[in-house]
Amino acid sequence: MQHNVLILDFGSQYTQLIARRVRELNIFCEIYPYNHFPEDLSGFKAVILSGSPYSVRANDAPHPNLTHIKGVKPLLAVCYGAQYLAHFGGGEVAPSTIREYGRANLDFIKTDEVLFDGIATGSQVWMSHSDTIKQLPTNGVLLASTKDVTNAAYKIEGENTYAIQFHPEVYHSTDGKQLLENFLLKIAHIEPNFTSTAFVEDCIADLQNQLQDDKVVLGLSGGVDSTVAAVLLHKAIGKNLYCIFVNNGLLRKNEFENVLEQYKHMGLNVKGVDASQRFYEALAGESDPEKKRKIIGRVFIEVFDDEAHQIENVKWLAQGTIYPDVIESVSVKGPSATIKSHHNVGGLPDFMKLKVVEPLRMLFKDEVRRVGKTLDIDDELLGRHPFPGPGLAIRILGDITPEKVQLLQEVDAIFINGLKEHNLYDSVWQAGAILLPVNSVGVMGDERTYEKVVALRSVSSTDGMTADWVHLPYEFLIKISNEIINKVKGVNRVVYDISSKPPATIEWE
Repeated sequence: MQHNVLILDFGSQYTQLIARRVRELNIFCEIYPYNHFPEDLSGFKAVILSGSPYSVRANDAPHPNLTHIKGVKPLLAVCYGAQYLAHFGGGEVAPSTIREYGRANLDFIKTDEVLFDGIATGSQVWMSHSDTIKQLPTNGVLLASTKDVTNAAYKIEGENTYAIQFHPEVYHSTDGKQLLENFLLKIAHIEPNFTSTAFVEDCIADLQNQLQDDKVVLGLSGGVDSTVAAVLLHKAIGKNLYCIFVNNGLLRKNEFENVLEQYKHMGLNVKGVDASQRFYEALAGESDPEKKRKIIGRVFIEVFDDEAHQIENVKWLAQGTIYPDVIESVSVKGPSATIKSHHNVGGLPDFMKLKVVEPLRMLFKDEVRRVGKTLDIDDELLGRHPFPGPGLAIRILGDITPEKVQLLQEVDAIFINGLKEHNLYDSVWQAGAILLPVNSVGVMGDERTYEKVVALRSVSSTDGMTADWVHLPYEFLIKISNEIINKVKGVNRVVYDISSKPPATIEWE
């Protein structure tokens, strides 16, 4: 796989967005922390420096050695990157007297600059910084200003080095994608050849070379990532792929049977293992969310290991790890802050003695779906909402019992089926129901009730990093609420979660 573009991450919240915009141009890129990037840069045709929460004037400011990059390879420095080149290159960066945050409009000083081809004067950009560039670095040439920012864009004379004080990767910068395209195609002369078809061909060839005649075991979840990974591996090694689908008793209603039926038609070698009781026993009495996750992870590995041992000479474990999982697990400051345990990244216990293969580890979620489309995987499966590894256990607040699971399965089925029936499912990134650890007073007929409360949650997102709650029609929510209360014994109140991420997470636990 071609490297093409190296993105050096200085800790910006927008770094993944830079990568996504570059990938949208059919150009492959990789993100590396500024303090841990490859020594061999021969495979990279251009470099982008990200923004950062740091000030370049701080004692602990990121300060990598760019000797083999600046003036050698085409370089685009964004926000902190632009200030970095100025501060350490003979210019001056100082605290801004005006808070430079939000929308601004570009005024081009050099109207014939290739970086701004196809972009009109007055184009809106997004600023997000508290320092400002007072003086350009040695050989700096001013390209654009805004009303409040004199040095909004510049280049270094005699180099393919460009610096911008704004963020082209966010959608508020209306011509940001055009600017990145100009830099990558017209300045760096990179060929846009990173397509799903090319990825499939390269990936299958790489897998065949890596795995040879070895046997591989894969834990299927029924979700998009593990399914696409399975089909890629199946095309590469055929009968040497052994898939195991474990029912942890925490899946959606009838999902174990339905998913197994779906896989039958895909030619995959899949074994279904119902370990529900084993999980219930291990979870009995535990209410702590993180402990529940760890119990589920441990029992899954035990069950999976038992099954893997029945396959002779298996050497590899395949996982559906995708790029956001990888980025989050290796950040600028080492492993990123733990919000919750991730079920894909974290390695294997020593006793499993298997090497790991991750065909999708360089793809974002939308890219995984495009690859799945190229592989002719059914649209219904590719469009399936993400579902958490620990399943309904983290949608049941408090301890887990089979009775609670069954109740939530019924509620969830009404909600999800309702979204499908009303053509709302595909406009939602993820949806589900949460069983709350409270009872509420109600009246049914002439009787007073004291029963469970459930919350419905649906969000829109592109990759799960940020998410907004979905404005489902009131008429739909009324219908679903009535249906749940009338059909699911033990529930007498339904609420709708209108929190976005951040500050809330998508799941409640």
